[in-house]
Amino acid sequence: MFIDILNIKTEEKIKVTTDRPLKSIVKTITWRIIGTFDTIFISSILTGKFTLALSIGSIEDFQKIF
Repeated sequence: MFIDILNIKTEEKIKVTTDRPLKSIVKTITWRIIGTFDTIFISSILTGKFTLALSIGSIEDFQKIF
């Protein structure tokens, strides 16, 4: 039975879809912005200080880039 499953998988065509490079870049930038705003929002709730939250968000953003 296990061999039958393997045979079915090898006989099926595997369709690989890839994003266009521009779409991947836009997705990456969008998720980075969302992640940074999320960090700033949560930090501002926890600290009660928006300037400190901006600092935390900025540090987090640069840290993840590098």
